[in-house]
Amino acid sequence: MKIRGAVLEETGRPAPYSSSKPITVTELELDPPGPTELLVRIEAAGICHSDLSVVNGARPRPVPMLLGHESAGIVEQAGEQTAIVPGQRVVMAFLPRCGKCPSCLTDGRLPCEPGTLANTAGTLMSGSIRLHRGGEPVLHHLGVSGFATHAVVDERSVVPVSSDVPPHVAAVLGCAVLTGGGAVLNAGDPAEGETVAVVGLGGVGMAALITAVALGRGPVVGIDAVPAKLQRALDLGASQVFTPDEAIEKGFRAPVVIEAAGHPRALETAFQVTSPGGKTVTVGLPHPDARASISPAVMTGEARTLIGSYLGSAVPARDIPTYAQMWLDGKLPIEELISDHITLDQINEGMDALAEGRAMRQIIDLA
Repeated sequence: MKIRGAVLEETGRPAPYSSSKPITVTELELDPPGPTELLVRIEAAGICHSDLSVVNGARPRPVPMLLGHESAGIVEQAGEQTAIVPGQRVVMAFLPRCGKCPSCLTDGRLPCEPGTLANTAGTLMSGSIRLHRGGEPVLHHLGVSGFATHAVVDERSVVPVSSDVPPHVAAVLGCAVLTGGGAVLNAGDPAEGETVAVVGLGGVGMAALITAVALGRGPVVGIDAVPAKLQRALDLGASQVFTPDEAIEKGFRAPVVIEAAGHPRALETAFQVTSPGGKTVTVGLPHPDARASISPAVMTGEARTLIGSYLGSAVPARDIPTYAQMWLDGKLPIEELISDHITLDQINEGMDALAEGRAMRQIIDLA
């Protein structure tokens, strides 16, 4: 079938992307789903820093590639070996889990090995490529390629949700909430009365903040260099906010600190404001060459724990329904993470807004 999608033609083109136009919105051919795959009509997709990091070359991926890993839609066709029926709304999970490899048996701590290999190669879990343009293959982004009118995905790359969860909320469940919320619930796991601090208040960081507020175990503190983000954190339930310099100068400390900025200085700040005996959880993904400096003596002398948490240490099939129910119960204001709605044709401009810090979560409306 013919679809429209946003294809990254080349990585590393200079910003502003509205001028260099690394992404082309173009017509593609999409093959029918295989036995374990689904054809999904995409309703909404979020723009994430993980998309931007592919565009700017910080996370190298082969091209041409149809971008987008945070999205939701309606199943239109299902392979004969799938259990999901057409008409079901699904959330895309950008790290499929086979459920059988040693990493899948770590309860979310490690990413699935076959899923990771497929994502790195730009294929689906079967090794197949279902996207083509002019007879040439176009690679899949993290098994999803959600910046398009339709996608073919492996059944293990989706999680069904109730039709009562609207598309823009469902889309954000698949990355921002799964990652930020999981950093709190799965990796940080604060005890009753413990303060949770979040360093870096973009989409993932703010998702961590509202999850910690919803959890209600203790005070929640936001840390960011942008004043507007600090005010937003207060609006969403933070009890205190600081710039990084203020937090350090005032001697602020918290037993659970989430780093969600994806920058080595943010990790250094998060470590510095963690209490003795506390946990520093990092979910940010900086450039692979980036390095942070922390004190091994402090690690030992203060019995600290530094936790790397990929995708919020999540098991999507377990965690996404939890967050969806929290939203349905009015406990998790996911829609407040969304700063803008744009069209697919505005994708390059959307990348500029993200790169310049002008947006928290932009949603591409495709329904």
